Amino acid sequence: MGLPALEFSDCYLDSPQFRDRLKSHELELDKTNKFIKELIKDGKALIQALKSLSTAKRKFADSLNEFKFQCIGDAETDDEICIVTFVCVFLCLCVVRLHQIENANDVLIMPLERFRKEQISAAKEARKKYDKETEKYCAVLEKHLSLSARKKESHLHEADNQVDNVRQHFYEVSLEYVFKVQEVQERKMFDFVEPLLAFLQGLFTYYHHGYELAKDFNHFKTDLTISIQNTRNRFESTRSEVESLMRKMKENPHEHKSVSQHTMEGYLFVQEKRSFVSTWVKYYCTYHREPKKVTMVLFDPKSGGKMGEEESFILKSCTRRKTDSIEKRFCFDVEAMDRPGVITMQALSEEDRRLWMEAMDGREPVGIDEQGLYRIVGVNSRVQKLLGLAMDPKTCADVELDNPEWEIKTITSAIKHYLRMLPAPLMTYQYQRSFIKAAKMDNPEDRVTEIHALVHRLPEKNRQMLELLMKHLANVASHHQQNLMTIANLGVVFGPTLLRPQEETVAAIMDIKFQNIVVEILIEHHERVSGRIPANENLKTAHRGGAGLKKSRSVWLCVIVTDNSVCDCVPLSATSPSPTSPRSPSWPMFSAPSSPQPTSSASSDSSPVSIAGRKALALYACKAEHDSELSFIAGTVFENVHASREPGWLEGTLDGRTGLIPENYVEFL
Repeated sequence: MGLPALEFSDCYLDSPQFRDRLKSHELELDKTNKFIKELIKDGKALIQALKSLSTAKRKFADSLNEFKFQCIGDAETDDEICIVTFVCVFLCLCVVRLHQIENANDVLIMPLERFRKEQISAAKEARKKYDKETEKYCAVLEKHLSLSARKKESHLHEADNQVDNVRQHFYEVSLEYVFKVQEVQERKMFDFVEPLLAFLQGLFTYYHHGYELAKDFNHFKTDLTISIQNTRNRFESTRSEVESLMRKMKENPHEHKSVSQHTMEGYLFVQEKRSFVSTWVKYYCTYHREPKKVTMVLFDPKSGGKMGEEESFILKSCTRRKTDSIEKRFCFDVEAMDRPGVITMQALSEEDRRLWMEAMDGREPVGIDEQGLYRIVGVNSRVQKLLGLAMDPKTCADVELDNPEWEIKTITSAIKHYLRMLPAPLMTYQYQRSFIKAAKMDNPEDRVTEIHALVHRLPEKNRQMLELLMKHLANVASHHQQNLMTIANLGVVFGPTLLRPQEETVAAIMDIKFQNIVVEILIEHHERVSGRIPANENLKTAHRGGAGLKKSRSVWLCVIVTDNSVCDCVPLSATSPSPTSPRSPSWPMFSAPSSPQPTSSASSDSSPVSIAGRKALALYACKAEHDSELSFIAGTVFENVHASREPGWLEGTLDGRTGLIPENYVEFL
């Protein structure tokens, strides 16, 4: 098999395979140079050492026999075969004793010296220039890619222009070097063999049986002369075409790149995290669209060889990284089907990143910067589907919110819908009026102080959920320049949900603006409100406990608030976290009225009146979760209903069995 052809388009990819092919040409040139030097030495010895002519002649012939011509391409022409065969013929003819050689130095030694100095030396100089430009380009590129995205735009633009100039110069040097290497490989077929032919012809003149030898060699000499001339003619024609192609690629490099719609390949820097630091390692990566397979080879052109084994994985997703989420430029994240975690990669330029993302079907980042977060509603059918899966004990563990099926607006709508459909609001009917009164205070500091105290009067589960929700909303508001959701906008969205009144009256409607103010205060001062308990509240909270939330099942819906991570999880409890609601109806019961008015609940801050043994009517169906509780359907009548020792629960008798009943599920008769 001959030497592989060097395509000019490979100069732009600069792949490991291209480097291997180029290296084989370089080794061949080194071998040729070494051989010519040895041949010249042997030729001089042949001319000067007439006494040891036979030995020198045999060594000369053996050197020729050991050297094999390597032609470019996977097949040889008849002319090339004839030229290669000439060496074997010469070996057979060199057994004749040599008496005298005239002008042998001009015929053999000088042409070989000239070919070695003018052609091979020029190729070596081109190689040095190519290696130097390779190191320079890689150094400039690494320095350029290490620039912080926080630099001034003018500085970054200037840096981009500089690296483009260096890259263009590197490509030009690479093209010229490849052109020179192939030129020398082709030229040696006649510049090297022709002196040998002339030298052999001289030998025949002075051989004892020169005439007979020349006669025997005549037919082959004719064929060889024709083959050499044909090879020269083909070289001249192909050289002009190849040179023309090289000039075209210099002028319009992007039009001649080898780009396939099914494959993308090139260098990428991959972030590798070790201990407490992260490093960026250069890989040559290839992506095949059909099997979605990504292959990475650790390789550095400056070292001239592979540095690691080949790695591959099946692509799951590709997402662009925003510049404000990472110090590096041109970054994107990929997820693999067969390995955990996210792999962060850095392309060589913005255009290079665009090509990679197009090939990998990449998507733009979404999350906390999405405009209208919590204000824009999702498709109702998708919202109901998500809630149905999240509230079902059999499927809740399988819900993956990073699945492309669940849009951000679907998740946020599901959270709002859940909070709206709770039988009692998260901040409870009991303290609803107190929060409104606090928002109406004249002194802003007094408002915060009073709301702080009221939050710590809420049942523990309510307070925990409220604190987590406010922390998340504060994070959303901190990105208001991108998502346009200020604290005031979030207050409008969540005020009526978290502080809805027990009765819809004109007065309640007029207080909606104060509901919004309460939520604004909670978001703006969430760190203070969720901090230590006010001094005057310590005694109250010490005896309040969990407000009857017994082993409630919780479902967590997470809001994607960064480009590539999931955080700020908001819990959706399957039991209502209100002081008057130890348990919410099961999810199918969310279609029931959301604001029942049982006589056992008080709408003010005062404690409820003690309940004597009476009859009560079930407003909703309920399934017991523990042996101490009763299961019943809507319309069931309980006997001997009275307050239990557990807050938020009543105790009653049904069909002769006594057990606990959720206080907000019944109405006294």
